[in-house]
Amino acid sequence: MTQTTSTPRGTIIAITSGKGGVGKTSVVINLAASLARLGHRVGVIDADFGLGNVDVQLGLAPEFHLGHVLSGEKTVADVTVAGPFGISIIPAGSGIRALTQLGPEQWTRLEAIVREISAGLDYLLLDTAAGISDNVVQLLSLAERVVVVTNYEPAAVVDAYAVIKIVSATTPAKELGIVVNAAHDGDEASQVFRQLDVAASRFLNRRLRYLGYVVHDTAVRESILDQRPVVSHVPQAAASRCFRVLASRLSGLTPGGAGLKAVPMPVTVARVPYVAQESSRCA
Repeated sequence: MTQTTSTPRGTIIAITSGKGGVGKTSVVINLAASLARLGHRVGVIDADFGLGNVDVQLGLAPEFHLGHVLSGEKTVADVTVAGPFGISIIPAGSGIRALTQLGPEQWTRLEAIVREISAGLDYLLLDTAAGISDNVVQLLSLAERVVVVTNYEPAAVVDAYAVIKIVSATTPAKELGIVVNAAHDGDEASQVFRQLDVAASRFLNRRLRYLGYVVHDTAVRESILDQRPVVSHVPQAAASRCFRVLASRLSGLTPGGAGLKAVPMPVTVARVPYVAQESSRCA
């Protein structure tokens, strides 16, 4: 009997948030950089159509963007630009209203693009827009994993729950991970997660996965102004250590959408001495 095998491809992770301003794109950029430093092939699609800023935060000036691929004017290779540590960046347009409401043919094309890009990577991160628009919800359905970024502000927690509720209604089997950004300490982050997890368990009959937190750190703002990931701008900053722990945790989860099950850490992680000692403080 011959055994059929599927074409290997990278894990697609959608990183989203309910409320804008919680630092989602910073999380995307720094997770991507940290995963790349662990030896993984990483790509980022700026999926905040019409208001993309991944390229801005990295100091890049791409000539073309994803909209050119969706229209058939350019190929994926034409619009891909190199980011730090060899990350492949597929930029979005900025101020292009037509990209905020994609038609059926564009969505079919976008799904094919996502699959095409992920085939050559270990991880493909989708940086979605904030909120629960149709664009965001459809993008989340393309990913094996969804990571919701929030912070301790009540409005951010409420809006994060709104995203969780929508995902649970549209794709109930989808695994949902939570990252608390700009937390003052682990207790604050844990409290935010417990609020979300208790509400999800009680009202949605599901549990969430706590991926960890990123500590509040002025080095993050400095790195944004310098248009560099904090993990390269200030490698020993507290936030940088948190991002490295989060990356090692993500890379230690089984690929695909069957479930977030812990597996032994890759050899590359074991060679990074700070991962174990910082994990209790950062994640």
